[in-house]
Amino acid sequence: MEKVNTKTIVQNRKAYHDYYIEETFEAGIELCGTEVKSLRQGRVNLKDAWCSVDSGELILKGVHISPYEQGNIFNRPPERDRRLLAHKREILRLYGLIKQQGLTLIPLSLYFKGSLVKVNVGLCRGKKLYDKRAAAAERTAKRNIERAVKERNA
Repeated sequence: MEKVNTKTIVQNRKAYHDYYIEETFEAGIELCGTEVKSLRQGRVNLKDAWCSVDSGELILKGVHISPYEQGNIFNRPPERDRRLLAHKREILRLYGLIKQQGLTLIPLSLYFKGSLVKVNVGLCRGKKLYDKRAAAAERTAKRNIERAVKERNA
């Protein structure tokens, strides 16, 4: 089996701060040529992006892919809705989870897998403000412990 090169384009760090990620899965994304060229330059923003299921299709909304500078008439609007490519059964399963349990689909990262662009989508549950504070306090405590251990060993 061949090893496939993966190169991360962008990660949605805000999603890890605002949500508990219950499950992740990989989906393809339907793009035009100038959008791929813009992605290769890293000109994309996932901060306010989300996914929804509309008429049996998985749609990626709120992703800003900047227009390609040499694209002229072939450029598409930067914030247009883009279709995600996944199996029908998987889309229906996700739709059921979203409707029943109140979860959200959030794109966590965009990356190249070989020459294809893939999206890592997370099935997420929102965090409350006190959960975010607790996570920040835990990170700080862990950092302080590591710093103390490092000073003691030095």
